[in-house]
Amino acid sequence: MVKTIEEYLQNKESTAYDRDGFDRYCHKRKLSLSCPVIHIAGSNGKGSTAHYLEAIYSHAGYKVASFIKPQFYEVNEMISFNGSHISDADLERIFNQNKADFDKFDLTCFEIEVAIAYRYFEEVKPDLAIIECGMGGETDATNLYDLPTVLSIITSVSLEHTAYLGTTVSAIAQAKGGIIKPESPVLVGKLEESATITLREIATKSKSPFFEVEDYHFEEPTPKGFVFDYRPYKRIEIHSPAPYQLKNASLAIEATKILAPSFPVKEEDVRAGLASSNLPGRMERYGRILIDGAHNTEAMGELVAALPHFAFGKPVHALFACFRDKNIAAELPLLSNAVESVTLTTFDHPRARTEEDYFIYIGDYPFAPNAEEALKELLDTYPEDPIVICGSLAFAGKMRKFIIEKGLK
Repeated sequence: MVKTIEEYLQNKESTAYDRDGFDRYCHKRKLSLSCPVIHIAGSNGKGSTAHYLEAIYSHAGYKVASFIKPQFYEVNEMISFNGSHISDADLERIFNQNKADFDKFDLTCFEIEVAIAYRYFEEVKPDLAIIECGMGGETDATNLYDLPTVLSIITSVSLEHTAYLGTTVSAIAQAKGGIIKPESPVLVGKLEESATITLREIATKSKSPFFEVEDYHFEEPTPKGFVFDYRPYKRIEIHSPAPYQLKNASLAIEATKILAPSFPVKEEDVRAGLASSNLPGRMERYGRILIDGAHNTEAMGELVAALPHFAFGKPVHALFACFRDKNIAAELPLLSNAVESVTLTTFDHPRARTEEDYFIYIGDYPFAPNAEEALKELLDTYPEDPIVICGSLAFAGKMRKFIIEKGLK
């Protein structure tokens, strides 16, 4: 039955750019949340920040629910409570109870996923829910008008989804700032000045306390990842080789400081939570293969900056696939300037770019119709060189499964 649900969702539009059908569904079915919510928006870093916060508060003994996108293998992965994904039985039951209205109001894939998550959270009654936005902020399906938000976090703002969110950083910040709730605090990452100004203005109008993440210091690589200082803690450890995770871990620490009066945690909780396992697909290494879900220009820049930590002076070869709405005119030059070669490919997803979608770039980069065969060929052709797989978290997930199943390194 779960496979049937996954097939049903795949045949739906991924995201809506208006909320008409979803709002009518919410009104008819009285969709709401009563538990306190940490709501996280941003161009990059949402999932990792949510993961760190979930681990910290769980270690502190709170009953924590989370909605984190995207899933890698099964739809259950998006919805968790007390460290466990929603069961097949609960997923199927809630889906079947609502399917008629999902169809009646023509909800998108993401809207259905949000509805199932919120129904489930109302049943299990967590102490705290950590919810990651989809593409946007103000019009995002996660952003119910009466969402009981105790903290809004905007991790980063970059030029993405410009056809829907705006064509400037300030306009995109305005869209993402729509999750800020009146008199509820907001925390922002290290942003461009125009984005910070925009979000501060929204917070001021909403009478919402405004916080900016501080700088981390004295970062050092370790065999497992990094250690760093972030006030007031010394030698905090994260188990990720990705330098960009230092920013997300810092946001999580700052969030716990803001929420300390209502949700106190101990230093040992912070340390244990940040040292928990890294999210898959974020500079995840299998021998000389690196998997990273870099899927927009900002994320690609972060990956490129981190590649020297992985390559150890050897030439790197990239296998790249992405969705059709991504700005490859900016991403591919960034990547190709940092690696020895780039091979374009595709994967099984309705939004994935095919060879036709790459036609402008085929003269500059070879195209391989089968990503799995392309990876094996790269490993054989360059037996000593590192290989990086990037362009999409969905692509990273599919290739990760293949690499694990075949034992590739």
